[in-house]
Amino acid sequence: MNKGGEPRVKKVVMPNANKKTVKARGSASSGAQSGAGMDRAIEKKRDLKKPAMIAAGLVIVIALLWQVLGGPGGRALQVDGNKITISTVSKGIFEDFIPVRGTVEPLKTVFLDPVQGGRVEEILVEDGAILEPGDVIVRLSNSDLQLNVMGTEARILEQLNQMRDSELRLEQNRLGHRRELNQLNYQINVLERQIEREKKLLAGGHINESLHLDNLDQLGYLRERREITLETQASDEELRSRQLAFNEDKSKQLEGSLTFARKSLEELSVRASVGGKLSGFDLEIGQSIVRGERLGQIDDPDRFKLSALVDEFYLGRVRIGQEAVYERSGDGHTLNVSKIYPRVENGQFEVDLQFEGDMPSDVRRGQTIPTRLTLGDAIPAVLIPAGAFYQDTGGNWIFVVTEDGSQAVRRDVRLGRRNSRYIEVLEGLEVGEKVVTSPYSSYRDMDRLKLSDG
Repeated sequence: MNKGGEPRVKKVVMPNANKKTVKARGSASSGAQSGAGMDRAIEKKRDLKKPAMIAAGLVIVIALLWQVLGGPGGRALQVDGNKITISTVSKGIFEDFIPVRGTVEPLKTVFLDPVQGGRVEEILVEDGAILEPGDVIVRLSNSDLQLNVMGTEARILEQLNQMRDSELRLEQNRLGHRRELNQLNYQINVLERQIEREKKLLAGGHINESLHLDNLDQLGYLRERREITLETQASDEELRSRQLAFNEDKSKQLEGSLTFARKSLEELSVRASVGGKLSGFDLEIGQSIVRGERLGQIDDPDRFKLSALVDEFYLGRVRIGQEAVYERSGDGHTLNVSKIYPRVENGQFEVDLQFEGDMPSDVRRGQTIPTRLTLGDAIPAVLIPAGAFYQDTGGNWIFVVTEDGSQAVRRDVRLGRRNSRYIEVLEGLEVGEKVVTSPYSSYRDMDRLKLSDG
């Protein structure tokens, strides 16, 4: 109680931090309770909007996850069944071929690359002319080459003259030995007859014996000289034979060099080595031509081949001799693979196809012709139509439509050969099942497709 006789008011702090204390005043009637008046706690009202919004968000997220994951069946996606291609697995004959577009080119082509360079002096034919072997196409001039040839001719002729002089000296030496031998034989014969006469005269005492002895010594000298001359003749004859053989070989080489040097001048006249049609030929009078520069080409005007590009996927399956068919106006023409160029550029390699038998009369150089290149025999097989899905799956899996048509489920398969129309099924699909063959780029990571009507 205070001095005025009024009851004292107390402030009480409640332990709950969320409650507020309220000051209560005692009245005269409450004085009998003697300070029993207490502060009353009031609870704060809760905001129920925030939990409701969180719960709604969770429901939406769960619904989206359920739609994507598809429940126990894995990830799923809703797609419009009218915007995809559904094909039926069937049984039929698989023709193992690929479509190939080939460009018509001459079967044989000879390039015109001059052996000697020079200045264009005369052009004798025009581009597109039909040539015979040996026809002169263009004549060139080359003063440096002409001077070199003249110098080469002079050196070769000088060496040939020296060999001729050597052969002449050998022949003269041979004839000198023969003359000397002939002279010796004559002297020996004369001396032998004289000695025989002297023997008779000496027996009768008509001549001096010393003269007879001198003649005998002379005869012995002549005979010995003849022997030496014979040996010298034989040695010189052997040397002469070797020298003549050497000179003959050397002479042939020098004459060949002389012919080659003169031929280089003839090569200034560019000639057609084979018959055919001249193409790519464009020269002007006075134009300088470098040695080996391409002047044009001579094409076979009657026989052609196809040059085609094939996807590198088939590099290991294309072989020499495989057949290709070109159909036009109901007629079929067979071609064979004649050459394979294994170099791959931009995912493709090149092959040459040669016509078998008569060629079509309407083909022209540069024309593009569609053919079917056969890679294997036609056999019965389970087939699905070729589609863009193969590029997305590599042929390892495919979406298979369920029996009720409500969804398509991913399934592992094993596919074999393929052509432009069909793909061979080896494992994983049965005849009559339906599969999605359109591109999978938008749902490559899905396990199921829920098909709707739009």
